[in-house]
Amino acid sequence: MHNLEEYPFEIRPLTKDEGSGFLISFTDFNECCSDGETPQEAIENGMDALRGVILTLEELGHPVPAPGSGGHSGKFVTRVPKTLHSKLVTRARREGVSLNALVTALLAEGIGDAQGRERKSATAI
Repeated sequence: MHNLEEYPFEIRPLTKDEGSGFLISFTDFNECCSDGETPQEAIENGMDALRGVILTLEELGHPVPAPGSGGHSGKFVTRVPKTLHSKLVTRARREGVSLNALVTALLAEGIGDAQGRERKSATAI
């Protein structure tokens, strides 16, 4: 049996256009989400949905992801303006790396800078 409380989840408020309330999704299961009027109700409904997804996977003989295993492929697609694309390609050529390697490095650098700023502001308090 799986301990459902070990599976990480994300909760976000829903807009009025989305029906209001809160949406819960589980990072280890792309196909599992639920909602509720309150965060607590969303969690309760989400746990019911997660229980059902795990049971179905087991009944079908499919592997059940371990808690915290991610479920992210490491791939995403985004559209950028043509001018930005051109600048990125030019820089990648200049640095002798692939476009993917350059963009990965720039994203990692940007996240590192943001985390550094967050730590710095937290210690200043």
